[in-house]
Amino acid sequence: MPFLKRKKITTRDILLQEISDTRQELDAAYSLFENVVDPDLISSSIYRINSIQDRYKYLMKQLKAGEAGK
Repeated sequence: MPFLKRKKITTRDILLQEISDTRQELDAAYSLFENVVDPDLISSSIYRINSIQDRYKYLMKQLKAGEAGK
């Protein structure tokens, strides 16, 4: 029986997964923002969206920096 070759997980793969997860989290945060009416929850949702957007920007910079280094 031949052995299955496993793909080596690279830093790029990890970054791509993190970016995907972050985009899903951002979609959820936008959904929450669109459905809340309490001013405190609106403020909290905006804070969360901004935080997730900052993480997304950071991950994209890391991905681009890794691709530029090749």
